[in-house]
Amino acid sequence: MMTSKKNIHFSYDEHARKCAPDDFSGQTRRTVQGVPVPAEQIQMIVDAIKLGLDFDEDDALVELACGNGSLSQFLFLSCKKYQGVDVSEYLISIAKKNFELLPNYRFQECGAIEYLQNEKEPQKFTKLLCYAGIQYFKDDELVSMLSLVTEKFINIKTIFIGSIPDKSRAEQFYKDHTPTSEELSDSNTALGVWRNQQEFESLANMAGWTAKFSNMPTSFYASYYRYDVVLSRVNLR
Repeated sequence: MMTSKKNIHFSYDEHARKCAPDDFSGQTRRTVQGVPVPAEQIQMIVDAIKLGLDFDEDDALVELACGNGSLSQFLFLSCKKYQGVDVSEYLISIAKKNFELLPNYRFQECGAIEYLQNEKEPQKFTKLLCYAGIQYFKDDELVSMLSLVTEKFINIKTIFIGSIPDKSRAEQFYKDHTPTSEELSDSNTALGVWRNQQEFESLANMAGWTAKFSNMPTSFYASYYRYDVVLSRVNLR
């Protein structure tokens, strides 16, 4: 078995542009061996997010790394307002064309940290979501993001972060080689940074959040190597 593999820089924007304009699953790599994940699996994701965020009808949701909005659309009926942000120009163009419902459900091309720094009305948001995107941020970036939410988005008390690659189960995913620690900690690869729950909790604590972890049912296609977490403020205001 190979013990190392050269890391290749991955870009979701470049990848998505190679897919058909209506191949929403392919654009966001929500596939298994190239086949789109079936609707019942997507519903499991939506159900997990709704359970974790415990929506109120007046909630205003901000989603970081929202991709093309194909998952986000299923949350619109659960919240009063929605703001999705993603650094990919192409994915946001897809989201705007197919899923944006102005004026209350918007998508914006912007990096996560840049958005959190510059949002002019942070106090209007009450919940935050990042699904299958947190692994593309380095440790210091993750702490910076959560710290900005702590300091500026004062009405956000709950954060749901989903589909996090679990370092302690990496060997269950990799079949063709044994990944190096460098590969597992590289945010520029297709799978991003792998973190075990203890590592993630430590980073969250540094930014003022407590963590409650959960796993998807075994029938979920990625349950064997990914986990979810709900973050709550250490000191509720």
